[in-house]
Amino acid sequence: MKYTEGFTRLVPSILTASSMIISLALLGLALKTLPVGTAYAMWTGVGAVGTALFGIWLFGDPATAARLVCVAVIVSGIVGLKFVG
Repeated sequence: MKYTEGFTRLVPSILTASSMIISLALLGLALKTLPVGTAYAMWTGVGAVGTALFGIWLFGDPATAARLVCVAVIVSGIVGLKFVG
């Protein structure tokens, strides 16, 4: 969303909106086979991890050891939910 500059740039705005729609559609598909709590937790966790990693990669956010450990904890929680869900 940062590249949209407040949704004033057309192409990044279209890509962002498309990504949001696809993300919600995939959540809907996941809800067919997973409990709502598990699906939503996994959906938000994947979004949080993706946002953190893209922030590091694209925007130069600090990639400190503590931040990377926190991302790893979220990923392990997502994996754990998948196995127990």
